Amino acid sequence: MKKLKNYKKKLIKEIVGFVQKGKDMMPKMEGIMKKMKQEIPIFFSTDDNYIPCLSVAIHSLKENSSNENNYRIIILHTGMSLRGKAEVKKLEDENVKISFQNISHITTKLSKELALRLRDYYSETIYYRMFIPSMFPEYEKAIYLDADIVLQDDVAKLYDLDLGDNLIAGVTDMVINSSKEFKDYSKYGLGIEPEKYFNSGVLVMNLREMRKAKIEEKFLYRLLNYNLDTAAPDQDYLNTLCKDRVLYLPETWNKMPDFGKKYNVNELHLIHYNMYRKPWHYSDVPYSEVFWNYAKETKYYDELKETLTNYPEEAKKQDLVAGEKLVEYTKQIVKQEFKFADIEDDLEDDDESQDTMVETNELV
Repeated sequence: MKKLKNYKKKLIKEIVGFVQKGKDMMPKMEGIMKKMKQEIPIFFSTDDNYIPCLSVAIHSLKENSSNENNYRIIILHTGMSLRGKAEVKKLEDENVKISFQNISHITTKLSKELALRLRDYYSETIYYRMFIPSMFPEYEKAIYLDADIVLQDDVAKLYDLDLGDNLIAGVTDMVINSSKEFKDYSKYGLGIEPEKYFNSGVLVMNLREMRKAKIEEKFLYRLLNYNLDTAAPDQDYLNTLCKDRVLYLPETWNKMPDFGKKYNVNELHLIHYNMYRKPWHYSDVPYSEVFWNYAKETKYYDELKETLTNYPEEAKKQDLVAGEKLVEYTKQIVKQEFKFADIEDDLEDDDESQDTMVETNELV
């Protein structure tokens, strides 16, 4: 057991060290940003398969951008093709620049642990946002967006929020608040009141405070020492690690079509086509017209329409079954003897965890 714990301590040290090493290899942005303009860092994480949807998201961001800002989009990935990168780079314009950061030097060290609790439509890309704070020390604040979103407003309005000493700004997850089973999971499985459980697909990240709070190290510590069952892997980690330090935003900044309050489409700042029902899979998704209005202005419109037309009935059945399984899965987790709600808030109580945290902090 002692050898196993020593291995985990060594692995955490290596991973945190690799984060900055990988950052040093990141290609420099071409040119120098004008000093008079605010630079807004916006992170996405994706792979080649999601490029059509990512392109729609970026196009919507551009359409609602302001000439008063420079928008720096950084795509986190573990091996996008040169062709894929080239296609995404074509979306650049004068004040929206795009770069790519390969973080495979981190994920290969954690491949087994990261994949252990993945299920359904999740991939390792959901964890990439966890490494942003230490990987980009030049930023005190950043925005993270899932690729299955469209914007109807300037994302700079999110960036300009005063976060104070909050670690995260986000929107209460309406999926969690949609059923008793999910609410029980949040309250008893994670130790978080359902109305305080946020969705991690749209975040304003207080990178300065997250570094001070050692969020990345604590994530690695929990992953390597516990790796508990979760309903939403990265989201559950973020919610438990950022508990009581969250600035809650209006639902209109992360509107989930099938959940929560119904709004007039013009009231929405950002639409997030989360869970299984995507406009490119189902024709009756609320607010899908917004997605298609932006999609038709990209080169991927026909491809996405073809995906919608050919989405198999068997896949739709699997989506339905997956939703039902998720409800049962959360019920099982709540009954488990040890779960997130049972982890002490302070991970530095014992001597060994204290040593581990001190060592990783020094490396960051």
